[in-house]
Amino acid sequence: MLYASLKAIHLLGVVVWIGGMFFMVACLRPAAAEALEPPARVRLMHAVMRRFFAAVTVAAGIALLSGAAMVGLVWRERASAGLAFNMPLDWYAMIGLFVVMAAVFAHIRLTLFRRVGRALADQAWPVAAAALLAIRWEVTLNLVIGVFIIVLVRLGSAA
Repeated sequence: MLYASLKAIHLLGVVVWIGGMFFMVACLRPAAAEALEPPARVRLMHAVMRRFFAAVTVAAGIALLSGAAMVGLVWRERASAGLAFNMPLDWYAMIGLFVVMAAVFAHIRLTLFRRVGRALADQAWPVAAAALLAIRWEVTLNLVIGVFIIVLVRLGSAA
């Protein structure tokens, strides 16, 4: 029951992160580019990303903590039964790729997003547009990695 609850919490964190990236790249950004002039588009994207990045910080933390707790539970169950704990390869891949995604997110949040904020304050629309383009590429990279993790883990657990 505890493992199932942790897995549900873990998946909800993943849904927020991956789903939010899909929405931002596939829906919000193209609609904003179509409907808004650069100053309004930059203001909108900055306001949306500020909220989304706060949610992603929580979601990534939830995914990390619940994932670690699930690994710990499985390790403890195996140890208490006198069995060796051999973590599945797809779990190693998931952990490694999570670290990559977290690093990409940190770069987006701590470098590129701040660049957007400074450009917005200075009304430097071309600088803001360049930073938003860089964010779009890095969010797309994280989205691809996230979808890959989901497929990998699903295929790994089906074996």
